[in-house]
Amino acid sequence: MSTRRRVPIIRRARLILALTGATVATVILWPVLGGGYLLHADAVSTPRSFVTDTALGLADSAPRAVPQDWLVAVASGLVDGGWVVAGITWVAIALGAMGFGCLAARVLPAAGTPGAVAAAVLSMWNPLIAERLLQGQWSLLAGYAALGWLGVISLDLRSGEARWSSWVSLAGWLAAAGLTPTGSVVGLIVVVALLVVPTTADGRRGTGLTAVGIWVVSAMPWMLAAALGGAPATSDPGAVSAFAIRAEPALGAVGAALGLGGIWNAGSVPASRTGAWAAVATACLLLLVVAGSTVLWRRRRIPAVRACAVVAVVTLVVVVVAATPPGLSVLRWVIDTIPGAGLFRDTQKWLGLVLPLYALAAAAGVQWLGRWVPRGAALVPALMLIVLPLPDLAWGVGGQLRPVHYPADWARVAATVPDDSGDVAVLPSGSNRRYAFTDRRVSLDPAPRLLRADVVATGELSVDGRVVDAATGRARRVVDALRGGAPPAVLAREGVGWVLVETDQSPVTAPMRRTLAQATPVLRSNDLALYRLSGPADHRAGTAARTAMWVAHLVWLALLAAGVVGTCRRTPSPRRRSESAITDAA
Repeated sequence: MSTRRRVPIIRRARLILALTGATVATVILWPVLGGGYLLHADAVSTPRSFVTDTALGLADSAPRAVPQDWLVAVASGLVDGGWVVAGITWVAIALGAMGFGCLAARVLPAAGTPGAVAAAVLSMWNPLIAERLLQGQWSLLAGYAALGWLGVISLDLRSGEARWSSWVSLAGWLAAAGLTPTGSVVGLIVVVALLVVPTTADGRRGTGLTAVGIWVVSAMPWMLAAALGGAPATSDPGAVSAFAIRAEPALGAVGAALGLGGIWNAGSVPASRTGAWAAVATACLLLLVVAGSTVLWRRRRIPAVRACAVVAVVTLVVVVVAATPPGLSVLRWVIDTIPGAGLFRDTQKWLGLVLPLYALAAAAGVQWLGRWVPRGAALVPALMLIVLPLPDLAWGVGGQLRPVHYPADWARVAATVPDDSGDVAVLPSGSNRRYAFTDRRVSLDPAPRLLRADVVATGELSVDGRVVDAATGRARRVVDALRGGAPPAVLAREGVGWVLVETDQSPVTAPMRRTLAQATPVLRSNDLALYRLSGPADHRAGTAARTAMWVAHLVWLALLAAGVVGTCRRTPSPRRRSESAITDAA
């Protein structure tokens, strides 16, 4: 086939994958794309958010949403915050599907465009995506979405055909994966695995060190926040059991992991996976994966296949073992001993590392079916095995993801509290909320993202009636002062200039009323009450720390922007040999 003919075919395949990704993202997120704000579990979007110390990662709580919160705060100054969150989520799903499709096309060209489409759909239509959306972790999808693109770029780098645009693209996709710390680490693992897996076809594993250096720069926002912020270095080891993978009906922990399900929170499970159908759905998914694995086994000399298989198998074993009594004991020790290890306590989210192998297996499954029917026809049963067992991922995961609109009193509070008159203490002190305007669905408190001033957040979460991540430091002292009915001067010394009472969440106790009776009431309504305290001390982060965090975030944003340019400049190369051809020639 001529070079002139080859390039249009590659571009047409990429167009089909782009349309596939856009369709998948739209079908999943349709209810969220009509305006309004997400306030569901961990997902919190507001009309406008601000670059507070919390958004920079300099508060007393762990920087779990860095640089996510900074990006949303900056972008919401230009575009409504609800559109920002919905737009980022849509782009992550659409580009994620396209990236996994491109990876499959690169590694398994014999599967053709139908195989790449199957890989694209499976990567973003599976229980892991559904459950993380219901958990409100929309930004984690950016980490998963980057893996396909990182795989393609890593293969370019190890093949020796990489140009400057490949390195720039690598930096950009590592930054995209790093929208959250978990996504950043997931991206690093995949890149390192693809660059260092031994093969006789090349000897360019030294590029891995350069890639790790680029990753460090892309991860600077959350790494620097962990160093400069006031959060404890270790996490609550008692929460390990609460966050372990959950056995599903008729599957157990092993079956749940193989089926990419088993999130710790039973309230974040699609309705179709709450009963015996979970076993049927898992069997359908694994049928396609196993069929494709027979093809992958014959291609096991391909470095990409080998690397993805190793990462997936190790991940599955670790996630399952971590849910056993010995595994739980080891993980408790690790989290209680090693700073930052709390990132690994929610083990099920690391199943994102299995997605590259499953995507390749979906493409290989189409290739396998293509022995008996045309590959275009083989795509139909493959898609049926992917989509039909999980029908309620469509339409906002069965309508559970529904945007809301904040009552007018929230806007009044946001307009009243400035950024230079002290921090805000919120009652009740925990993070979990059930508002009437969200139909009493569990969500986080939106106040830390809605207000210009920092909110003294405890970070406390209630899981199965048990409080995990109990407040420490200044947050603990503020909570104790409010609960004990201390004079407002005690709160002011801790930097508190405002107290916001969410009156529809829990009753105000008598000691709390004593404190509030000595404060100045500013706003009262059926749901909210705002009080002002005089003479708050300044507990904001220092200029040096804020400047360092701004620089780290701007560098991260520059990598992200440069990655967009680099990816657009990466044109399909008709001279590039497939991974299969490279291995067969070795």
